Amino acid sequence: MMDGTDRHCRYFHRLISKHARLYSEMITADAAIHGDREYLLGFDESEQSVALQLGGSDPAKLSEAARIGEGVGYDEINLNVGCPSDRVQSGAFGACLMKEPTLVADCVAAMHSAVDVPVTVKCRIGVDDQDPEESLFGFVDRVTAAGCDIFIVHARKAWLDGLSPKENRTLPPLDYDLVARLKRERPGLSIILNGGIETVRDAQIHLGEFDGVMLGRAAYGQPYILNAVDRDLFEDDTPARTREQVVEAMSEYLKQQFERGVRPHSIIRHMIGLYHGERGARGWRRYLTENARHGDPAILDRAADELQLAICTAA
Repeated sequence: MMDGTDRHCRYFHRLISKHARLYSEMITADAAIHGDREYLLGFDESEQSVALQLGGSDPAKLSEAARIGEGVGYDEINLNVGCPSDRVQSGAFGACLMKEPTLVADCVAAMHSAVDVPVTVKCRIGVDDQDPEESLFGFVDRVTAAGCDIFIVHARKAWLDGLSPKENRTLPPLDYDLVARLKRERPGLSIILNGGIETVRDAQIHLGEFDGVMLGRAAYGQPYILNAVDRDLFEDDTPARTREQVVEAMSEYLKQQFERGVRPHSIIRHMIGLYHGERGARGWRRYLTENARHGDPAILDRAADELQLAICTAA
């Protein structure tokens, strides 16, 4: 997710789930080639397995960015053809590319020839006035011919003209049946379902039809739902870290990053929803929101103390 799943977020999420595959935020090909690579592409080894998600529409640039990503250590390169944000529309990539399957195929072919790790595509079922019955199957077939056999499908259309990016995540109706038909009629492809999946239990149900499930904003807003992934989806009975253990580990990480010049807010912002649904959650959110910009490397220790005090007082 743009401005979401950066390296600090992924480190945090990996503390909760050992087995879930993590994805970077979308990085444009130009940024990957010309930007600060350590800042944009660097990651802690503990984050593996982790995929690099790229945005762009120039085959040569995407090929170079994919090569750079593989060299950094990412074990999947994903091309985003589903993001409807204003930023990607102005750059003529993201969901705009659903209208140009031949160009996407050229991009995938160039990326595929540049790397040995899998090249995957994240897409919508269509955009604007496209008929998903035609657009999705035609798009997938064209891109498959270019060497892609893994598709992450957000089961909504994107309305690039008329809906905001936020509205595009909720208002167009979900069509899981269409994506399931894609899987049935293209059994040789790996089809991963995305969109509207709120819980690990929902993911379990969908895995009866699909090869995988992607949790996006649900996992970002309520990150501790990932604690059930290892047990329920990967059959790993190793006890998961408690929220308190996650906070303790993140506090040490924050202090280390602070010594390297990272602002605490850059890390804290990903942890606001850690106690979602639990006693003291409101106080946790409020304390972090009010204090994250103060530059205190011990903020998580203090937030944990405030949380426990609030719980004891309410008991």
